[in-house]
Amino acid sequence: MNYPFWDVDIGYGILMPLIAVIHVFVSHFAIGGGLYIVVAETAARKAGDTMRLEFLQRLSKFFVLVSVVFGALTGVGIWFIIGLLNPGGTEVLIHNFVFGWASEWAFFVIEILAAIIYYYGWNKLSPREHLIVGWIYFVAAWMSLFIINGIITFMLTPGEWLTTGNFWDGFFNPTFWSSLVLRTGICISLAGLYALLVASRYPSSPFKAKTVRYNAIWGLAGLIVVFLSFFWYKNAIPGDVMAHLAETISMPFTAIDQLYVYSAILAVGFIVFGLFIPKTFHPVTGVILMIVGLLWFGAYEWFRESARKPYVISDYMYANAIAVADVESLQENGLLPSIAYRTGDDGADLYRRVCRTCHTMTGYRALKPKFDGTDVDFIAAIIRGMHAMKGNMPPFPGTEEESQLLAAHIYNQVDHRHIKTIYNFEGIELGRKVYEIRCGKCHVIGGYNDKTESLVDLSDEEYNDLLDMAGDLGEEMPDFTGDDTERQALIEYLKTLTEGGAQ
Repeated sequence: MNYPFWDVDIGYGILMPLIAVIHVFVSHFAIGGGLYIVVAETAARKAGDTMRLEFLQRLSKFFVLVSVVFGALTGVGIWFIIGLLNPGGTEVLIHNFVFGWASEWAFFVIEILAAIIYYYGWNKLSPREHLIVGWIYFVAAWMSLFIINGIITFMLTPGEWLTTGNFWDGFFNPTFWSSLVLRTGICISLAGLYALLVASRYPSSPFKAKTVRYNAIWGLAGLIVVFLSFFWYKNAIPGDVMAHLAETISMPFTAIDQLYVYSAILAVGFIVFGLFIPKTFHPVTGVILMIVGLLWFGAYEWFRESARKPYVISDYMYANAIAVADVESLQENGLLPSIAYRTGDDGADLYRRVCRTCHTMTGYRALKPKFDGTDVDFIAAIIRGMHAMKGNMPPFPGTEEESQLLAAHIYNQVDHRHIKTIYNFEGIELGRKVYEIRCGKCHVIGGYNDKTESLVDLSDEEYNDLLDMAGDLGEEMPDFTGDDTERQALIEYLKTLTEGGAQ
């Protein structure tokens, strides 16, 4: 690896969303809010509605502080964090989209300047000039989204870029347009949410009722756009990718379920509190809806991120920043020689390079519980066959000797007691746990790569023979390295199996 490794206790899968989701949440409001303000100001000036103009001026202060100041700071935070967590992936994005990033930064500068001029120009610019500045702000902000959307969607669906390497093939990739419409809907909905929060602080009055109702309509309109375009977006992802995800990993589909739940909660909130009882819309309600909106947006981002597993750029670079094209060479010649910054502890260096991007030992996606009570040879065999495991794991990019070094590093940090002692299980319960640890990573009962059809109604002798030759049944299959206690408990559990499940 051409960069030193940044090792922190917190899991990368938690650290990145803490910064990225909040920033993107705010930046989408900055775009939707720009459209909301200029549209609402145009209508208010035509109607001579001074109260509405005062509300919009107040909103624009909140708008500038949150989107320009907080949004800009967290944007810098994203660049800082991705450069530390995945410098290899960041390097690919920069090298392939230099023109795109330069254009986005130019639009961002225009966006910042226009937002400041817009806020301070309420009483200094003519109505026409003020609206022109507002429209400049919105167009610049939306163009930033347009460009970043092309780069973000490229990471999931690079499309023809994989063969051509062409900028435009990567930019206008298969999910570009559907994602752009979806994110524009998110912007509109979030603008309604933020405006509702500001309006909630007004005393009960006909003006408040009118304003809350107007803002709720914005929220609902954006929500409808998101709901419809999400199906378009999901269908634009290649079918074989979605089919593979359905077989190997539940996270993207859990995220979709949560997206639907939060969408329903927002819809009910907009309709009940925004349309039916707008006069009594309370700040607490506004805060709750904002939190739900953040979770709603986070669920979508969770789906998009988890759908890429095990890649950071689909079919080009794995999440651990190892290029797909380099794996075969690394497996033959070794991964350690390619690591420029080595600590002297080869096992630890391999762990950081291969595993640390997605796993910790005891925290986020912990490895320790998966290997407690096992042995070095078993761990090494699992490492060599990890691409066959449930959960969309990349292949191990190193030699067999390096898999032993990595296994030794992991083994030194797990519980060395017997599985029976660790979990205090006996009989069938112990056998179920042995199956979970030694077999269930690749063969889920009733699920992924289920093998119960070939395990039902065998004799003790046949079960023993099966365990004796386990390592010969497939290239990724580990030998059964458990002791007699584990073996007998496992056989006792296997006897309870019926095809597709357990009694």
